[in-house]
Amino acid sequence: MGLYHPHAELHHIKKENIGLIEVMGLAVLPARLKEELAAVADALVSGADLRANPLTESHADWAEGFATEVTAENAMSVIEREVGEVFAKVLEHAGVYARTPKGQAAFDRFIASIR
Repeated sequence: MGLYHPHAELHHIKKENIGLIEVMGLAVLPARLKEELAAVADALVSGADLRANPLTESHADWAEGFATEVTAENAMSVIEREVGEVFAKVLEHAGVYARTPKGQAAFDRFIASIR
């Protein structure tokens, strides 16, 4: 999708392009996630259908991947960890230098130029 843009499979967490703060590794996530992720936690704990609620339906496939780990006590900490995993992928997708030998060589040239 081009530089600074996460791929579509991550849009349930972050569809906006990334900025300088995110390049530094600090996640700037959309405000909508506060309510949506709380609803995901509630649904996972109660066993509700994630696809039945507009707040949780976009997160269903993702949340089902870790649903068996979730308890009432750890729901938000598991979700926060999983959001971190998604954000790491966002950074990989949005990177200026591809994670390939050619991209690594370009990155090495850049680092050498600023030393």
